[in-house]
Amino acid sequence: MSTWLLKTEPSTYSFADLVGDKKATWDGVANPTALQNLRAMKKGDTLIIYHTGSEKAAVGLAKVIRAAYPDPKQSDPKLVVIDLAPDRPLAHPVTLAQIKGDKRFAGWDLLRIGRLSVVPTSDAQLAAILQLAAQPH
Repeated sequence: MSTWLLKTEPSTYSFADLVGDKKATWDGVANPTALQNLRAMKKGDTLIIYHTGSEKAAVGLAKVIRAAYPDPKQSDPKLVVIDLAPDRPLAHPVTLAQIKGDKRFAGWDLLRIGRLSVVPTSDAQLAAILQLAAQPH
């Protein structure tokens, strides 16, 4: 299984919204690289939900429950969506400042390509996120 980070503006759709909805369709992605990453996702993959805007922090985990398929709201078959369900909130949010200050994240696309909304994440990076989330700041 793979891990991915999904960015969302919490005022538009937050991790709490996902928890309340119990499942969601992740749509609205237009960037070619982000779409390529969506297409690479498989059912069961782990997702780190990252709030952008004023929060700038990883806040929860989710799972892919349906791999990429054409966005039913769009006429362009290149635009794909996935379905996801919440797994659990992180005990403590992991901020962008923490990530930037930790050498384990050097070279991560989250830092290299700041505008990318769907970011591949290594097992080591997931482990580091989980370790940081377990510690109160």
